[in-house]
Amino acid sequence: MESLALTFSSGWASGINAYLVVLVLGVVQRTTGAEEIPDVLGTWPVLAAAGAMFAIEFVADKVPYVDSTWDSISTVIRPTIGAVIGVLLAGEADSLNAAVGGVVGGTSAFMSHVVKASERLAVNSSPEPVSNSVVSLAEDGLVLGVVWFATQHPLAAAGIAAILLVAGLVLVYLLLRAVRGGWRRLTRRGRRDAPPPGGPSDGTTKPYPVQ
Repeated sequence: MESLALTFSSGWASGINAYLVVLVLGVVQRTTGAEEIPDVLGTWPVLAAAGAMFAIEFVADKVPYVDSTWDSISTVIRPTIGAVIGVLLAGEADSLNAAVGGVVGGTSAFMSHVVKASERLAVNSSPEPVSNSVVSLAEDGLVLGVVWFATQHPLAAAGIAAILLVAGLVLVYLLLRAVRGGWRRLTRRGRRDAPPPGGPSDGTTKPYPVQ
């Protein structure tokens, strides 16, 4: 259960910033030798690659519209990393446990990625560019805190990740409802302001010329 809880928390965090998840897990494994974290995540090549990609994402994720482009590119990458981490956390377990870990990690990563991408589209509609940096820093802080906490208290961290995921999905639902409502009002106004067929825009008809 603790392994599955760590997988879920890591998957949720991977949907937001997968490279930071790999970096945190790798540093924890290398500094503490935690048995629940695979040794491969603590190797120098993995740490170097994760650190370099995190540095790139750290900058790209804070620039308006560049962040949404980065999210589009990461649509496959983040769930894949979440699934791979889930399989690795299964360790020497049988293929069924590895498959379950992959599904849990990949699914939670995909769902949190959808939440993040939708939230960023909404943030980008604001003319205030600082909001992107504030939101991105908050996300990085959440990922760092939840993943580190998950290595110490996996079950409690999984509960926190689940609450954050549900809250994010509710927010996305409300945003979609607001967008649909705005679109409907806009189309109704367009139909109301459109001129009637065969007549001028004020709704009057022109008399036929006398022959």
